[in-house]
Amino acid sequence: MVKSKRAKKIEGLFDKNKIYEPKEGLEILKKAPVSKFDEAIDVAVRLGVNPKHADQQVRSTVALPEGTGKTKRILVFAKGEKEKEATEAGADVVGAEELIEKVKGGFLDFDVAIATPDMMRQVGQIGKVLGPRGLMPNPKSGTVTFELANAIKEIKAGKIEYRCDEYGIVHASIGKLSFDVEKLLSNFFAFIDSVIKAKPTAAKGQYVKSVALSKTMGPGIRLNLKSIRRLAE
Repeated sequence: MVKSKRAKKIEGLFDKNKIYEPKEGLEILKKAPVSKFDEAIDVAVRLGVNPKHADQQVRSTVALPEGTGKTKRILVFAKGEKEKEATEAGADVVGAEELIEKVKGGFLDFDVAIATPDMMRQVGQIGKVLGPRGLMPNPKSGTVTFELANAIKEIKAGKIEYRCDEYGIVHASIGKLSFDVEKLLSNFFAFIDSVIKAKPTAAKGQYVKSVALSKTMGPGIRLNLKSIRRLAE
C-alpha cells in the first residue's frame, strides 16, 4: 500500500517503536499536518477483559471537563409534561409514539437518545434499529430517566458514553485538534480515570494493557502506561 505524503509526514514525527508521555503524544498530534476539518483526538484503551462474559463487559459514562468540541443532537422519547421539559431543556427532537414510528421509518438524525422509564416498553420496539448503532437508551448510561433536564444538560456539557468492543478495546474522542494541549490532557485523564474505575470485579490480571492516542486522519501513538497510572491516581 502506497502511503500519502501527508501520512509519511505524520509518521516522521514519532518513533512507532517508542512509548510516549501523554503530553508528548498530544504535542506530536498538534504538530502533524492538518486536514480541512477540525479532527477529533481519539483514545484507544486495550483492556485485559473478555467481553464475551457479561461480568467482564466495560460500559460507563464520563463528563469531560473541557467538553467534546462537538454539538450533539439529542432525541428524547417522552410525553406530557416530560415532553415539554425536554423541549425547554434544549433537546433537538422530542416525541412519543409518533417519534418511534418515525425512527422505524429510518429517521436517525441524532447522536444520543434519551427516554423516560414509562416509554421504554414502546422504545423496545425499535431496539433492533437503535441497539446496533449504540443509540438505545440505557439506565446505566443515564439515558433512561425522568430527570430529563439534567440528563440533557450533562450531555451538552461534554458527557460521553463508552463501552469495550468485542476485542476488549474502549474507544473515545476526548476533544478536537483545535483544543490546546492542557484541555486535551484534562479530558484524557478524566476518561482514563473513569475507565480504571469501571474495572469489572471479575477481571483478573493486568487490566489496562495499552493506551494509544490518534487523530481522525492519523496513526496511533503508544503511551507510557506507568505514567498514565501514576498521573491518573
